[in-house]
Amino acid sequence: MRIPLHLTVNGHDHHLDLDPRTSVLDALRDHLGVTSVKKGCDHGQCGACTVLVDGERILSCLGLAASYDGAQVVTAEGLGTPADLHPLQQAFLDHDGLQCGYCTPGQVCSAVGMLREFRRGMPSHVTPDIQATPHLSDAEIRERMSGNLCRCGAYVHIVAAIRDAQHADLDPAEPRPGEHR
Repeated sequence: MRIPLHLTVNGHDHHLDLDPRTSVLDALRDHLGVTSVKKGCDHGQCGACTVLVDGERILSCLGLAASYDGAQVVTAEGLGTPADLHPLQQAFLDHDGLQCGYCTPGQVCSAVGMLREFRRGMPSHVTPDIQATPHLSDAEIRERMSGNLCRCGAYVHIVAAIRDAQHADLDPAEPRPGEHR
């Protein structure tokens, strides 16, 4: 059994015909060749597969592609280009927030999603007063990013990068005609 579905990935439309058990992660990597999305634990525990779907961060290994028919998916490679990095990509680079780099695409997507959540006033587990305007402290950043693991231990640099980019424009750059991300 296969089902048709449509995904817009990094600004490009894709019509797929997939096994209904296909995860978003496998649809991206195996069917569309989007390799910036990493398969880490494949159980939703490491965050390496984090992508943005309709602007919200999700663990793509846990979501069925069929559940996201018609969605807009943005991966790390859809946020910016090497010549025009997204502000969070640039901040990770500036603060050496990557070592082996395997977790970095998921970290960057998660950071974009968590800053959007923060800007909407969503509290975290460590927000001291959920009625007050939240302050993006290092503790808030760590808590909000706690679902993304870095086995190299670059957390101090990742926190610094997010703090540095917290006021940046979070929208991904629009793909240019003929540009494939």
